[in-house]
Amino acid sequence: MKVAVFATCLVDTLTPQVGIATVRLLQRLGHEVVVPPGQSCCGQMHVNTGYRRDAVSIVANHVRAFAGSDVIVSPSGSCVASIHHQQAQVARRAGDTALAEAAQELAGRTYELSQFLVDVLGVTDVGASYPHRVTYHPTCHSLRLLRVGDRPLQLLRAVRGLDLVELPGAEQCCGFGGTFAVKNAETSTAMLTDKMAAVLSTHAEVCTAGDASCLLHIGGGLTRLTSGTRTVHLAEILASTDGARTATQVTQPAVLA
Repeated sequence: MKVAVFATCLVDTLTPQVGIATVRLLQRLGHEVVVPPGQSCCGQMHVNTGYRRDAVSIVANHVRAFAGSDVIVSPSGSCVASIHHQQAQVARRAGDTALAEAAQELAGRTYELSQFLVDVLGVTDVGASYPHRVTYHPTCHSLRLLRVGDRPLQLLRAVRGLDLVELPGAEQCCGFGGTFAVKNAETSTAMLTDKMAAVLSTHAEVCTAGDASCLLHIGGGLTRLTSGTRTVHLAEILASTDGARTATQVTQPAVLA
């Protein structure tokens, strides 16, 4: 199967190792992977902060970039949720019916990574090895909008050597919420404090999730605590095959370039 990867602007800019891990994983499973060069932001940030009209051209660019792709996969529940629940609506409100229809059709071919692996490929054991104690944080968009359910947990349970421990209060928000963390810093920090306490109570070496944004938020807090617990994206764990070397340590030329 030929798979187009939507890396997302945040992954491309701040955590490119997540995009690289996604590509490596899909290639290992036998698929031809392409990363369309015209891709950019999905428009979520603009829509969530009230700039719906400005998001129209961003939606149009996204539809254009992936127009020829049979299936699109992204390592971000948040961005895939925006593609499914915001893009067509943005175009429709702007009166662009053709763009709305194209965006809706594209959304039907777009999957969050764990959904694609479990629902489309029918795979839970991806041949990964990761000998660490891990806890999983289900991010708000993947949990409530995409309803990925236990798909990430199914994948993690099949990883060799991985000790999966339940996260107390897992469904509680970490406090990031995009610009929410900036505009409501005190509330966001209080929510992050609760999330970090839950993570640390598991004595996990690693906290994982399907969204780099939430992991940056949680990871930043854990780093300041010098807790010894780090954050690693789900794609990086699933791409790991020897346990000693994760996608964060890849030094080969970037496939996303």
